[in-house]
Amino acid sequence: MSAALRSPWLRSPWLKWGLVALIQLALVALPLAERLHVHATGSEVTLALAPIDPRDLLRGDYVILNPQINVVEAGDLADRVHQDDPVWTVLEADGEGIHRAVALLDAAPDDGRLAIRGRVRGHRGGQRLAVDYGLDAFFVPEGQGLDIERMPRDRVRLVVAVSAGGAAAPLRLMADGKVLLQDSAF
Repeated sequence: MSAALRSPWLRSPWLKWGLVALIQLALVALPLAERLHVHATGSEVTLALAPIDPRDLLRGDYVILNPQINVVEAGDLADRVHQDDPVWTVLEADGEGIHRAVALLDAAPDDGRLAIRGRVRGHRGGQRLAVDYGLDAFFVPEGQGLDIERMPRDRVRLVVAVSAGGAAAPLRLMADGKVLLQDSAF
């Protein structure tokens, strides 16, 4: 047996527990690192919202977001994709600066168009698909969720960062051009 394998450090329970702790920290840090990367390098996109719900007693105060791009006209792609398949929604700004879905693709666009990556959640009749982008909740300070819920939906906007690969992270909630809430990367 080599001298390295006989070393008391390699047989130490402290080393084993330390490795377990490092692995757990890495598992927690990876999603946070991705979110920080999207915040730092992503393009800002403003999305219109459909109705918003208030809060959950178990998770604290937050608003449930329903970006209008959650239901997308899929055209011929509707017959080729299934639940949980990845899709990319191509976004273009309208005259008011609101980004709208203009196309749905089954692969990232290679022509430089801005696209947000999501997963198919189901068919919504005809050629429409429900798509999840991971932008369904925005945590708020205690007591503010109901105030935001009561606002007219056509006034509230969600600003997100979209990375070159299509990953998205919420940045802030806006109403009438003013910041309601700013999201931190954590």
